[in-house]
Amino acid sequence: MNKQLVRLALPLLLALSAGAASAHGDVKCTTKPKSEWKSHEELAQKLTKEGWQIRRMEASSSCYEVYAKDPKGKRVEAFFDPVTFARVEE
Repeated sequence: MNKQLVRLALPLLLALSAGAASAHGDVKCTTKPKSEWKSHEELAQKLTKEGWQIRRMEASSSCYEVYAKDPKGKRVEAFFDPVTFARVEE
């Protein structure tokens, strides 16, 4: 019975993990080279002044990804163009 459960659950788990991974693959912020990107620190300063509480920031291939509480206190994962700092929706 355990093998049957694994056979049923494994495809579901793989499908769910693939969906989560591809969700971020659709976000395109800029095509500019990284040499033209502004720094993480500049974005953090801008967002903090706007009332964001930043927990973590990462750079992807074309975006800055920010895990934070927005000015309304909502926990968000937000994407920003690293050249203009414009927020990019998924």
